[in-house]
Amino acid sequence: MARLSIDRTAPAEERVAPVLRRLKKTYPDAQVALDFTNAFECVVATILSAQSTDARVNLVTNDLFHKYRGPQDFLSVPEEELQKDIRSTGFFRQKTRSLRGMSQKLLDDFGGEVPKMIAELITLPGVARKTANIVQANCYPEVMRRDPDAGIAVDTHVGRVAVRLGLVSVGSKEAPKIEQRLMKLVPRKDWRKVTELFIEHGRQICDAKRPLCAQCPIEPLCPSSQEAGLPDLYRITAKPSASARR
Repeated sequence: MARLSIDRTAPAEERVAPVLRRLKKTYPDAQVALDFTNAFECVVATILSAQSTDARVNLVTNDLFHKYRGPQDFLSVPEEELQKDIRSTGFFRQKTRSLRGMSQKLLDDFGGEVPKMIAELITLPGVARKTANIVQANCYPEVMRRDPDAGIAVDTHVGRVAVRLGLVSVGSKEAPKIEQRLMKLVPRKDWRKVTELFIEHGRQICDAKRPLCAQCPIEPLCPSSQEAGLPDLYRITAKPSASARR
């Protein structure tokens, strides 16, 4: 017998389409919050965003991108100077090593240009799948459509929302497993959009500590609804050290 309506008890495969429809209607302008004008700036900004906020990174890159316009610029200043320039984003020593290593790799292997394929992007120091997916989806969308290694960028917000919605049955920090599951559930044409929508929803409504379930546009589709008195799947699957950092 066909299901008359889709609600929170329906399988993830049935709920994902109406979830995306409602989120698209709620957040029609959802997009990556980092400021950049080209692929190189996108890589830099995304590396800096680790364990930081997009707002803080945008404040830093507003000046940074005037001073450092390409890979060579990150290598031509003393390491201590670059550390000072990005210090407020946190973990500045590690990020400095990543930025300089990434810049050197671009010059050595890619003629100073940011590669377009995921397999090449993840060879850059400081660039794992999340960053590679963000760069490709936002800078090379036409390549994303045909790259066999393309995927979905999973950050803390995406992981949390996916778990709460019962789209995945793993902890919110298990990004590789979450990405693979979402790639099966979400049509390829929406891979970029699902990241942007889940991040926006995670920031505005689906907060890690206090989700605003009474205001949530997808509450009827959510098996973690506090409004309905249900257990929070995010807290059930989360380990003690897996609290959201952004």
